[in-house]
Amino acid sequence: MEPSRREKEASSEVHDSTYNEGEKHGNSTPAFSPKQTLDRYIGFIPTIAFGANLQCSWESVAVSFQAALLNGGPTSMVWGMLIAWIGSLAMSASLAEMASMNPTVGAQYRWTSMFAPGGSNRAFWGLVQGWITVLAWIATCAQPAFFIATLSQGIVILNHENFVFEKWHGTFMAWAVLAIPVCINIFARKVLPTVEVVGAITHVSFFIVFVVTLCVLAPRSSSEFVFATNIFGLSGWQNQTVQWCIGLLSAAFPIGGFDGVLHMSDEVKDAPTKIPLAMIYSVLINGAMAFSFIIVILFCLGDFETALSTPTGYPIMQVVYGATGSKAATSVFTVFIVFNALISMFSSLASVSRLTWAFAKDNGLPFSRFFGAVHPTLRIPLNALTLVAVCIALLQLLNIGSSSAFYAIVSLSTIGLYLSYLLPILFILLAKIRGDHIAYGPFKLGRITGIATNVFSVVYCLFVLIWLPFPPYMPVTGENMNYAGPILGAVLLFALIDWFVSGKRRFIVPAESAVHRDH
Repeated sequence: MEPSRREKEASSEVHDSTYNEGEKHGNSTPAFSPKQTLDRYIGFIPTIAFGANLQCSWESVAVSFQAALLNGGPTSMVWGMLIAWIGSLAMSASLAEMASMNPTVGAQYRWTSMFAPGGSNRAFWGLVQGWITVLAWIATCAQPAFFIATLSQGIVILNHENFVFEKWHGTFMAWAVLAIPVCINIFARKVLPTVEVVGAITHVSFFIVFVVTLCVLAPRSSSEFVFATNIFGLSGWQNQTVQWCIGLLSAAFPIGGFDGVLHMSDEVKDAPTKIPLAMIYSVLINGAMAFSFIIVILFCLGDFETALSTPTGYPIMQVVYGATGSKAATSVFTVFIVFNALISMFSSLASVSRLTWAFAKDNGLPFSRFFGAVHPTLRIPLNALTLVAVCIALLQLLNIGSSSAFYAIVSLSTIGLYLSYLLPILFILLAKIRGDHIAYGPFKLGRITGIATNVFSVVYCLFVLIWLPFPPYMPVTGENMNYAGPILGAVLLFALIDWFVSGKRRFIVPAESAVHRDH
């Protein structure tokens, strides 16, 4: 029978980084299979730095808070960020528990297969989850390229007010930006740990410079404005609840992406212990910085209508200019954000290329033998990296056809990431409720705490996923449409077609390694 064939293949072709069921080794903790195809060279400090750089939290707030100002205002920014921080901590803890059992590059799609109920259903859910997760991370990696390009345009406009950019200029600049981390990942991958540590230092130090400068020089808003003011009616939406919830985009996306370090599991030393801690620490650190930065921005905002109408396209540049009165200083501060975004792109490109490679290794992609190969000299998944780079370059074309490309790319990334978190957390929650025996790793939440954390994570994920596809402006036109929902729908449709055409025969169900179902 076909299912038994797949399971037989899975047992003999387990992914190189999979942690096999602990009970097979006489203990309750999964044991590591020594077979490797990538080098383990990333220590604990670079792992923490990797997560912090990849999330790029306060920088993400700086370039996205206009979405919340348009929909909900300060209360959506402050209290929405607090909700997002708590929700992200719950999700990161839930995924960290699974990462400790099975720290694998494939992460979400392997865990979804592991915990999904029913024999052949496991392969179906794993394949669909794999497509979702790969899409989410390609979109996540497309963000910094877009922001770097358009922030650079903003610097030019700030200093040369009569200069007019065409939309295709931003796309070409994004392609040029993309070439830098692609070359680094191909020819200098061993410098990535050093780059991550440097990025972590600038991530913190530039934050301090921003906060101190704004607090000392900027005019002050009132506490009532920061913590109790709603702003409605600027985006065309009439319902205030809808507007406030749409504003959550500015809070949800800066502290997502904490799973990025998971996809580097094959190159992290002592992954069952280090990966879970890195995920949780990155959310704690980045959440605190993002929440603090939002409060500082609101206290130092000045006139919010002036900030929203800035010709540079980014209100943060108007905030800095209003505080310093200097175009040169504003340009330098914008370069701070650009630099950290570039470091984040190094991290996310490395992460998504490993994820795509792992999915191909399990025959999740068409032409899997080609995309699952590791270059024998460079010791990287070069073909998978090339595929990812091409997809990122294609996403930059959204900037040519849509004035809301910012919302489309950010929403697509966040929807994909949250959906990729939802399925494995939901399935492990159901496994715990059913009373299945689960072989936990070094990091364990405990039965009651774990179930409560999983339930909160599922509820929070569903809440956010409802609002992310909404268009930012009304009435909706072809130019201001939020294309995240249609793109995700197209990928899900493609995944379903792929399943029925060849995926159900091609995709190898990852070996079940941490759960035993009692019958």
